[in-house]
Amino acid sequence: MLVGLNIVNLTEKFLKLGDFKTITCNNGKEAIKIVEERYEEIALVLLDIMMPGKSGYSVLEEIKSNETYKDIIVILFTVKSFKEDLQKGKKLGADGYLTKPFSGKDLLKFIEDILK
Repeated sequence: MLVGLNIVNLTEKFLKLGDFKTITCNNGKEAIKIVEERYEEIALVLLDIMMPGKSGYSVLEEIKSNETYKDIIVILFTVKSFKEDLQKGKKLGADGYLTKPFSGKDLLKFIEDILK
């Protein structure tokens, strides 16, 4: 699982409590590099829409437009919950959308449900 941005530490702790293995990054460019190098290990990517370097939308688009990575599940999470943002994410191929703030319990349930 790949997690990006400043909420990284907290999200990573929640995911480890759920026995998920994580790979973390701090910006969009790093996220793409990790996906390119380690895609075989990645089942799901959590992207904040407002990441430095490259937006979550840009990273999502790169993942979903590449034949090698397009089947990786991509979840967008952000404080933005406007209809336009949801539609843009869906159009670019997002598999789900999680609005902050969320609890660790909510995050784990959401991830477990989407991986089923």
